Amino acid sequence: MPRKRRPGTLRSVAAALGILVLGTLAGCAPMAAPTGPSGEASVSPSPSETGPTGNVTVYAASSLTETFTQLAGEFEAEHPGVTVTLNFGGSSTLADEIVAGSTPVDVFASADDATMKTVVDAGLVEWTPATFTRNALVIVTPKGNPAGVTGLEDFADPTLKIAVCAAKVPCGAASAKLFEQNDIVPKPDTKESDVKAVLTKVRLGEADAGLVYASDAKAAASEVTAIEFPEALDAVNNYGIVPLKAAPNPEAAAAFTEFILTARGVEVFDEAGFLSMT
Repeated sequence: MPRKRRPGTLRSVAAALGILVLGTLAGCAPMAAPTGPSGEASVSPSPSETGPTGNVTVYAASSLTETFTQLAGEFEAEHPGVTVTLNFGGSSTLADEIVAGSTPVDVFASADDATMKTVVDAGLVEWTPATFTRNALVIVTPKGNPAGVTGLEDFADPTLKIAVCAAKVPCGAASAKLFEQNDIVPKPDTKESDVKAVLTKVRLGEADAGLVYASDAKAAASEVTAIEFPEALDAVNNYGIVPLKAAPNPEAAAAFTEFILTARGVEVFDEAGFLSMT
């Protein structure tokens, strides 16, 4: 069972681990206490004597499904009074839902800087989001690569069934960047709403090849063949996390965010095939 850990502040955890802060996002100081209306520094919620309790709702990129599910279970084991509710989807869709305010959300974890910026620019956070891991794309094919796909240039082959993410979601934006940088005009047969949908198309044999994150390919290694390509490192995505200003459970939101930033979080992401932050 995970060890019991006393919650600290977002700033102390980030500093201790050397977590990269998304300092370019407007409206937030990098992991420093925000200033309140009176001019006095605000602080993150102080932990109660018994620790956080209640429900904490986390909106997270679909590529975090396996890792966040694992870490949420460990967090609940450390904090028996907390229930973590996870909602996974395309980062841009989740960001739009948060901005719309239709559902109360405590924590947002995105798969790139741009979708996180949507939430920051809407004035919905006080803390600067922290980058907790990174990811790069790989080519996946049905197990055994029956179509003989060899590299990124095959995505321009009209005889192949190709699956990619829609441009509005992070995996699609990274794919588009790679195609442009390498003068490739892709011929996709389907553009999916998130990376898991692309993986499903390939896993079921409905596509000869797709572009997904390395972590997703590793999670489905028994069902797909992954092909790495050097150009992928030219379009690496940063994953950011932040508690939301209007979080219904601010103490649990802060504690969960801190937990993701711990050495245990880094270990889980590294094991899952994300790019190491160390």
